[in-house]
Amino acid sequence: MFLDKFRVDGKVALITGGTRGIGLSIAHALGESGAKLVLVNRTDPVGGVQELKDAGYDVSFFEADLLDRSVPQKTIDYTLEKHGRIDILVNNAGVAQHGDTAEFNDDLLDKIMDLNVDAVFRMCRSALIPMKKQGEGVILNIGSISGLVSNIPQPQTAYNASKAAVHMMTKSLASDYADQNIRVNAIAPGYIRTEMTNLPKENEHWYPTWNELTPMNRMAEPYEVASAALFLCSPASSYVTGEVLVVDGGYTTR
Repeated sequence: MFLDKFRVDGKVALITGGTRGIGLSIAHALGESGAKLVLVNRTDPVGGVQELKDAGYDVSFFEADLLDRSVPQKTIDYTLEKHGRIDILVNNAGVAQHGDTAEFNDDLLDKIMDLNVDAVFRMCRSALIPMKKQGEGVILNIGSISGLVSNIPQPQTAYNASKAAVHMMTKSLASDYADQNIRVNAIAPGYIRTEMTNLPKENEHWYPTWNELTPMNRMAEPYEVASAALFLCSPASSYVTGEVLVVDGGYTTR
């Protein structure tokens, strides 16, 4: 009985940034549990789409840049045209950029806010219309512990602010649409072993600090976030909305 609650058979799941890293692992988790997958990304550099197809999942790929304001609606339209509905939206695409605030330029600030906040808002806005018509839906936003604490040693005020905005957006949407059977939650990952945390040589000295400040003394693998994502996207979490689930090896406990 309980294992069945983690099944999403026949559900249509749209995942942004789904061709690598955390997004790809979430796609595997949802695909294995029966979802039809629509992945959105600018490119597929590691062959994630083919990897998912080889695993036997129903996968479609929409190549687009979410920095284009028209793309969120286009991705929803594509999904509806192909599958007739959208049951699960996972807003995973994002960018992390470090830099001293006093020297941070506006172009970089715009890029972070446009992708991490504005694109997420537009994706949610476009998905809510069909979800309201269906009478149900699930939205999962990928935030970060950086939206909860000022983690060190990297200087990243803009990134931290963008992820805090995602968390508040999640709670506001959850409150607004709970009575329409639309659940909205977020995951706040800690340090996950992905391309985003693959540091250039000059910053490799950050790794020991990250591990020392994490009680479990290690970085996580993407599947450890995907397991939490499956819970929040499935009927197993049917009474959970407006939550920011922290997956950080204990980092934020100290």
